[in-house]
Amino acid sequence: MQDKNSESANKNPKKANLLDHHSIKHILDESVTEIVTSRGYVEDVRMSNIRLFLGTIIIVIALFAQFYKKKFPDNRDFLILCIYVVFNGLLQLVIYTKEKNAILFTYPPADSFTSTGLVVSSQLPRFSDMYTLVIASADPKSISANPPVRFTKSVTQWFTKDGILVEGLFWKDVEALINEYQKEPKKSK
Repeated sequence: MQDKNSESANKNPKKANLLDHHSIKHILDESVTEIVTSRGYVEDVRMSNIRLFLGTIIIVIALFAQFYKKKFPDNRDFLILCIYVVFNGLLQLVIYTKEKNAILFTYPPADSFTSTGLVVSSQLPRFSDMYTLVIASADPKSISANPPVRFTKSVTQWFTKDGILVEGLFWKDVEALINEYQKEPKKSK
């Protein structure tokens, strides 16, 4: 019974609304995450935990301000300074400087000699069908870091006219990019 459920889950096609670029990017990004983690890379969730921690602090301060003994017009300066300026600014700074377009941070595979994980980022600009996928080292200054690799291709080659992702073609392209990243760089003599 469980085998049938797992088979039906694997055979369940991923469908996107072709008129919504967010839907297309979401499905492609989910697939990239599946592909990278299937290659032995374990997801690094530290950045997500930092964002959640900062968000929790913002909520606690907002609750404190809500039940503060002074009412809204009097505690307005406190609200603006603490919540909107300091902590939201800090949260946006973390997102802007560390995450950028990243969809996945990983640890290095267990059987790897490299000491860095991956940062996988993607872009699908609005009103464009060109999807860009970039794989880079999580620590680009490391001696074992490889140079970043990227591809830019049209999403039309991975989706049917009904919006179903042709996973085989997409997996092949992403795995080729991972292989390109993992190959040893040529050393000059």
